[in-house]
Amino acid sequence: MQSFTSRDMPRARRRAWEDFKMLRCVIAAVAVAVTLAAGSGPSAAATAQQEKMKTCNADATGQGLKGDARKAFMNGCLSNKPAAEPAKPPTAQQDKMKKCNADAVGKTGDERKTFMSNCLKN
Repeated sequence: MQSFTSRDMPRARRRAWEDFKMLRCVIAAVAVAVTLAAGSGPSAAATAQQEKMKTCNADATGQGLKGDARKAFMNGCLSNKPAAEPAKPPTAQQDKMKKCNADAVGKTGDERKTFMSNCLKN
C-alpha cells in the first residue's frame, strides 16, 4: 500500500487542506481562551465568600459559641450585607408637599385639588 502525503495532492486541494489545519488551530486557541476567561470570574467571587467565611468563623470561635448559638451567629454573619447609605434629607419640594398634605386634611375632590395646586405654587 502506498503512503499518502500532501505533495501527492493537487495544488488546490493542498491549499484547502492547509487552510483546514490552520482553522483547527484557531478554533483550538479560541476554545482555550474562552475556557480561561470563564474560569477566572467565579474564583474571585469564591475568594471573597471564603474570606467572609473565615472572618465569621474566627469571630464565632473568639466568642466561644457552640451548637445552635454558633449556627445562628454564622447564619447572621454570612448573610450581612454592607450598610446602606444614610437617607438623604428631604428636598424643599418634598417638605412643601408634606406641609400642604397636612394642611389639606379633611378636604376632598376638587376642593383638595385646587388647594394643593395653590399651596404648591406658593
